[in-house]
Amino acid sequence: MSRRAQLQGLVVASHAGPTTVVTLLALSLAAGVGESMARVALVGAAVLAGQLSVGWSNDWLDANRDRLNHRTDKPAVVGAVTVPVLRRAALGALGVCVLLSFAAGWWAGALHVSAVLSAWAYNLWAKRTVWSWLPYAVSFGLLPAFVVAAGGDGRTVAPWTVLAAALLGVGAHIANALPDFEDDHRTGIRGLPHRIGPLASSVLSPALLVVATFVIIANGSLPTEIAVGGAVASVALAAGAGVIALVRPTSRLPFPLSMAVAVVCVVLLVFAAPSVVR
Repeated sequence: MSRRAQLQGLVVASHAGPTTVVTLLALSLAAGVGESMARVALVGAAVLAGQLSVGWSNDWLDANRDRLNHRTDKPAVVGAVTVPVLRRAALGALGVCVLLSFAAGWWAGALHVSAVLSAWAYNLWAKRTVWSWLPYAVSFGLLPAFVVAAGGDGRTVAPWTVLAAALLGVGAHIANALPDFEDDHRTGIRGLPHRIGPLASSVLSPALLVVATFVIIANGSLPTEIAVGGAVASVALAAGAGVIALVRPTSRLPFPLSMAVAVVCVVLLVFAAPSVVR
């Protein structure tokens, strides 16, 4: 295996899309609350390292399950990267994450490392239980708290921000499970979405994301046009996801529609950045 091919495999195994979105969200929030460029860069690097560790650990720990499900989109299944390499990369990224997080301060470090370890707990255990939603609520909820604490100026995060981020995390978790119901069922994954079923999940996910959107709109001091646009978009997308789930239970459209609501929620949170501190 060439070094280039292995590097490409690592990029794919990092869950590059979610990793990029979460890192950009952290960077945008840090800049939005007025942190220095050095602090913004530190926050971004710490969050990127943490997300890489989560993505790589997911593909490392799920390698056997992915083989059973013939997941040819997974680098470890097609041989683009080996499980030992994924394990070393995940643990190495976790170590870098810990160092960078505590470089932002002890309290900030404790918040971010707790968020990352919560995500690891999902990969290791919680995804198979009814508590699968909890690591997402904890990890997403702690992210803005870490960003604000990393400023080192004594400011604290507004509680509504933690609530909105936690709702965003849980809604995204349920939506993310929708495309993999059959594969998960075959390999014994029984998280909350699997226990309530695809129909209820297709309705609950966008509903939670809409609630998160309105929490941000109600508290985020957004310009009127952005608040109204976000509200209309989130409700329309969520309604579409719910109606399709009820009328066509086998359709895969509720997943992208729910993720579109999540994108609206993230965008609103970025615009509301100046209001996330107190």
